[in-house]
Amino acid sequence: MSAPVLRTIVAVAGLSLSTLALAAATLVQDVRVFDGKTVHERRSVLFDGGVIVDADFRGTPPAGSRIVSGAGRTLLPGLIDAHTHAFRQLDLPLLFGVTTQVDMFTAVPLMQEVKGSMAAGRNAGRADMFSAGTLATAPNGHGTQYGLPIPTLSRPDQARDFVDARIAEGSDFIKIVLEAGGQGTSKMNSLDLATAKALIEAAHLRGKLAVVHVSNEQDARAALEAGADGLVHLFLGAAPDRQAIDGLARLARIRGAFVIPTFAVLESMAGVRGDDLLADARLAALVDREGAATLKARYGAQARPQALAAPKAVTAALRKAGVPILAGTDAGNAGTLYGISMHRELAALVEAGLSPAEALAAATSAPTAAFRLGRRGCIVKGCKADLLLVDGNPAADIRATRHIVEVWKDGQSANGLRDARRQRVAQEGSGAIRQALPPDGRISDFSEGRLGSPFGSGWLPSTDQFAGGKSTVKLEVLPPLPDGQVPLAVRATVAPGLPFAWSSVAFMPGAQPMQAADLSAAKTLRFKVRGDGKTYQVMLMGAGNARPSTVPFVAKGEWEEVSVPLSAFAGIDPAAVAMLAFSAGPQPGDYRFELADVRLLEQE
Repeated sequence: MSAPVLRTIVAVAGLSLSTLALAAATLVQDVRVFDGKTVHERRSVLFDGGVIVDADFRGTPPAGSRIVSGAGRTLLPGLIDAHTHAFRQLDLPLLFGVTTQVDMFTAVPLMQEVKGSMAAGRNAGRADMFSAGTLATAPNGHGTQYGLPIPTLSRPDQARDFVDARIAEGSDFIKIVLEAGGQGTSKMNSLDLATAKALIEAAHLRGKLAVVHVSNEQDARAALEAGADGLVHLFLGAAPDRQAIDGLARLARIRGAFVIPTFAVLESMAGVRGDDLLADARLAALVDREGAATLKARYGAQARPQALAAPKAVTAALRKAGVPILAGTDAGNAGTLYGISMHRELAALVEAGLSPAEALAAATSAPTAAFRLGRRGCIVKGCKADLLLVDGNPAADIRATRHIVEVWKDGQSANGLRDARRQRVAQEGSGAIRQALPPDGRISDFSEGRLGSPFGSGWLPSTDQFAGGKSTVKLEVLPPLPDGQVPLAVRATVAPGLPFAWSSVAFMPGAQPMQAADLSAAKTLRFKVRGDGKTYQVMLMGAGNARPSTVPFVAKGEWEEVSVPLSAFAGIDPAAVAMLAFSAGPQPGDYRFELADVRLLEQE
């Protein structure tokens, strides 16, 4: 989650339903039905008033009902993404057939607003949400780095009060974080096992599920031993030995736990693209530039496909042991996008050993049972009329879920929303303008009292203070160099306390700060620098990316020219760049460097 996004969290509440088809009795006739567990080759399904009236209708269609042909098609329950961070774009999942999200961390006001809309029957134009609200983490632990102040805890005796406060806010379940970072990510504080166990016991005492975020096998075992109801991630790494993974699967089965592998985000962390969703024109037509940039992004700077061996092997062992496996994408992170990523997750589950029908159950009936979601994820009489109609047979070829014909939410067709989205994306594409670069490529125009640039909104100080940090930066324009270039002195103090602390000067290429610009004309970043001999980072932030991509450089004692190909910024789409920054951190301390003659050049 990026800070500009979080500042607009509550703005999603006022959704217009004008493009939804009004609810009416609908009969999907002579269609293959996957009811959440079983495939029925030919049935007719009647729904009205937001619920399924008859899942095997054989009579005369009711007068005035809408008839939808099911020939060559499959009707599924609306998909359930069992792991998202639903802080924005709640209508977007619906366009791809995801009618319910199980949210693992979002802003409490948004959670409460959606729950109110669902209770009032006014949520037909967006995905329903069941949420953990605020996750349980340590001070300065995972989840505190996003600019959203949250309560934390550090001792077992704080667990009951923490859980009671979350329930009072409306949390449907409790999410607990066991995450110390490492293996290519910054170290951070983590809850200890005693506190995690106390949280699990407190949640169970109040009749709530307790699920645990883990990133390694040791914490996965510890969480299950402590009584966790589910693991909301698997972990990267080489395949464990057979005895180890079979033991983990047996432990999960004995404890009655479920597991959400989240392959979509694990692939991002491993720098791998499982398959290109945007290569499907029907899906791509619903994805705007910001969404495409987010989907193309990767947390992993280099491709490490071998790191996916562990989650694949563990998933296969879990399936063999009969452990419930749920489909969840961790949408809201780089490399994922609400709704569309579910279609990659389903394919990844099949690649890991599930049958297509088992993968479909992982996105329908399995999360319903695991999270106690009521009458959804099923096509039987009385179930909620959240439905997905696709061409082909996804129980034979899982990629058929991408061939969407129609989506219904609360019995209302969302095809009007889908058509409106296509039109907006098409208009955006036709109006896309590549940013012209200056003839000499120079984007730094420093002078006394002015940090200017030939385009964009200019240069600004940027620190971790928006995320609760205490780092500072001072910028000072210096006298011109012999070649006439005016340098900028950057004096930064990076304060301890955050795992991702930073202090920087940032160039904003868009008309407004953090607004994306198309810099695809540029192939190379070149700049002059000198300083205190310490290592710094050039950071490039893509539109919609939760985390920038970085390339290190050293500010030596004498002026030096540095060239960096834009291709070195892994996972960033140059057609949608929101920020370019020169940053100190994350190690605490005082820093000083001077920057001059910053250019974006068309040649490498």
